Amino acid sequence: MKHNIRFGPDGLVPVVVQDYANGDVLMVAYANLEALEKSRSEGRAWFYSRSRQGLWLKGETSGNFLYIKDIRYDCDADTILYRVKPTGPACHTGERTCFYRTLSDGHCILDEAETRPGDADNGKGVSTSNAEILLELYRLVRERRANPRDGSYVNRLLVEGRDRIIQKVGEEAIETVIAAKNNDDTRLVSELADFLFHGTVMLAERGVSWESVFNELARRRK
Repeated sequence: MKHNIRFGPDGLVPVVVQDYANGDVLMVAYANLEALEKSRSEGRAWFYSRSRQGLWLKGETSGNFLYIKDIRYDCDADTILYRVKPTGPACHTGERTCFYRTLSDGHCILDEAETRPGDADNGKGVSTSNAEILLELYRLVRERRANPRDGSYVNRLLVEGRDRIIQKVGEEAIETVIAAKNNDDTRLVSELADFLFHGTVMLAERGVSWESVFNELARRRK
């Protein structure tokens, strides 16, 4: 690029993504020089995944592309702004924007002890705060099933049906195994999160609760 963008020591720059039509902030990610150049030349938002250590095209899997209207940078030239036209939700949860929660919701403020494995134990070996993430996701899937939302990735999976959902669970399981085999801890965390996400959709589609899974784990401890 001709402009003197100030990339960090890791070669990356933060990218804020904004809806061109209404100014809503949709997501925040990172880009390297190649991602920026591809975004400019192709007109679709490209980023650099720190967990996977590679380029990724937003929407390549979900179909929810971000078409770029223009690219701006701030006064210090160390932050990029993509102004885009989204074709679906920007958030992997199916929400239109990743910033759909507020601190007053009580979801974002966590004591440090609540986030450490083994702490905040409910007596069954499951951290209440961490388990609540899965329970909240499960409730979201059930809500999407009852009240479909256009552009929702969750709704897309539910419409495509059980076989497609099971296929995605299998794909994510394989990706998780590959990450573990390659001793890639960062990608292992990312792939396992994807596996749990799609596993939650599978449970909700079948009408099987996470509580049943937790109870089975607790039973096995005896």
